[in-house]
Amino acid sequence: MVEGPTGSTVPRRQLGRGLRDLRGQARMTVKAAAQALEWSEAKMWRVETGQTSVRALDVEQMCRVYGAPADLTESLMALAKETKSKGWWLDYADAINEGFDVYLGLEEAAERLSWYESELVPGLLQTDDYARTLIRSDNPSLDEEEIERRVQLRIARQSLITRVTNPPKLDVVVNESILRRPVGGKKTMSAQLARLVEVSGLDNVALKVMPFEVGMHAGIMSGPFVVLEFPVNGNGTPSEPPTIYVDGFTGALFLDKPHEIERYEAAFKDIWGAALDEAASRDLISKAAKE
Repeated sequence: MVEGPTGSTVPRRQLGRGLRDLRGQARMTVKAAAQALEWSEAKMWRVETGQTSVRALDVEQMCRVYGAPADLTESLMALAKETKSKGWWLDYADAINEGFDVYLGLEEAAERLSWYESELVPGLLQTDDYARTLIRSDNPSLDEEEIERRVQLRIARQSLITRVTNPPKLDVVVNESILRRPVGGKKTMSAQLARLVEVSGLDNVALKVMPFEVGMHAGIMSGPFVVLEFPVNGNGTPSEPPTIYVDGFTGALFLDKPHEIERYEAAFKDIWGAALDEAASRDLISKAAKE
């Protein structure tokens, strides 16, 4: 039995990669492995991509089919038990869009987030009124109680950047148009811009603005995205390879192939270099708030 996506994201993804590698070493296709395990191919895909937690007994069965050695089997079974640990966001399960719990788990585990936004203030930096306006506009069928649950979830996320123990480094570039668009009206927008100025003063946050006068830059072609980087293990390897998160209108993409990572990292480097420096960005945001 495979459970729904309620476990810890990083262990799920680590386990999925390990099982996928074992299947590859066994020279088995997804279809052949699914038939041997009496699973559906969709279930195989969910396990191998870390979309769902999996029981240790299921892992043992997979390892047996793949001919894995005993020590590796035990290691993967132990990792399967870690996939059962629950994140704080499960208290808001009713307010989480399908698949977004995967991103929340990665965000919680990340050591660094490099974020480019072209149209809206990033969720980690939104005020409750700004968030409420966006959620209401994006989900007109929601009642007020459901809207407030989603606002509470978004605000709860923000404790990530002010947590006492190892808060992640957050590098953000926002397009100047975000400062000029009065989402929720002038009062809401003024408070939101003041919030950006406040957050930009945190030691672990670097906030820049991409001004209108900059011509072509990589962000025009890439659109909004987040590069998530993870802590290094004792052996010097990352606990999780970098992941690119792209939030689309009909769903999210998680990209982790080397060429995808390389391209987005290069794009962010270009964006970061083209944007105003932090002091000039703070001045521009303050000016926009007064206007």
